[in-house]
Amino acid sequence: MLPEGGLMKVPKKISYSEDVDILMIQLSNKKIDDSYDVDDMIVQVDEKGEPVLLEIFNGKKHLMELGKTVSRKIQKEIWPSTSSVSIAHEVKVTRK
Repeated sequence: MLPEGGLMKVPKKISYSEDVDILMIQLSNKKIDDSYDVDDMIVQVDEKGEPVLLEIFNGKKHLMELGKTVSRKIQKEIWPSTSSVSIAHEVKVTRK
């Protein structure tokens, strides 16, 4: 479901927690009012029902699938060989 106007929000922050294999995509800084289980993710929404945070289970699988569709040249530009990965904004890998 697209927001009014048909444009998707650009993520404010994307992070990946390796120890629990969850990819988190923060869409806004609004206060979370409710959450919904949708397939293999939890969508947290504000009081208007607009998504604030996406918690995607099996995050590594989703990142790998994304890697299959993005050329190696672009992957090297997007994902540096450090402990963080970038997709539009920086994706930080959290390790414990």
